Amino acid sequence: MVLFKRNPFGHILVVKRFLIQVFAVLTHRRYRGFNSLQIEGSEIITTLPDTNVLFISNHQTYFADVVAMFHVFNASLSGRQDTIKNIGYIWKPKLNIYYVAAKETMQAGLLPRILCYVGAITVERTWRSCGKDVTEKRDVNPNDTENIKIALSDGWVITFPQGTTKSFKPVRKGTAHIIKQHRPIVVPIVIDGFRRSFDKKGLRMKKKDILQSFIIKPPLEIDYDNDTIDQIVEKIEFAIEQHPSFLKVIPTEELKAAEELNKLRRWEY
Repeated sequence: MVLFKRNPFGHILVVKRFLIQVFAVLTHRRYRGFNSLQIEGSEIITTLPDTNVLFISNHQTYFADVVAMFHVFNASLSGRQDTIKNIGYIWKPKLNIYYVAAKETMQAGLLPRILCYVGAITVERTWRSCGKDVTEKRDVNPNDTENIKIALSDGWVITFPQGTTKSFKPVRKGTAHIIKQHRPIVVPIVIDGFRRSFDKKGLRMKKKDILQSFIIKPPLEIDYDNDTIDQIVEKIEFAIEQHPSFLKVIPTEELKAAEELNKLRRWEY
């Protein structure tokens, strides 16, 4: 009998559970207290199988986005509908949740290295280094794609297919290749408000009383045999609302109306 059970990456599960619980307690008020996290579609989480699920999302901060997903997923699995009220859901967290992150980001300091143990699949970005785009792209590390395959076989994987926190950047084709090759259930998530709430890393609170939105959409319909890589990329762009067609000039009247609605929601909360 193994005293300390490990996941496929060698992480001791009891340690991983402890770290998830600690970070959940420390961050809960960032989404329910200092700010208001409005969730839609959490019932979709309860219908998903235990493995081979890929969550795709737009990206606004390095860490706050992923932390919110751990909260929402575990709250949903414990029976909470579109809410993370009552943090008791974290005492028995789902331990086979992983997220794709840039290796250079997860090696930049002690805290990222600890967060790495929670479930990071670190990858070397071929198009970016030290925070800057590179002209000569590097070859994909085969170990990176193999680790994503292992993670999908063991559980759920979160990825940010744009590979950056900047809005309306192109979706990387690597995500489409993973989808076509491993045929996961692909669940889109659209988030907003995190960039206004936190700093770029998602560690420091920047503003309070921000309405954060977290929308879980139904799984994408993908023809794994016949859809081309470009077609899958386009489906991803539309699903996470990062297709160029979403980039439009919004009339001043609409912006004012949206701001008034945010104020109303904030007071209601």
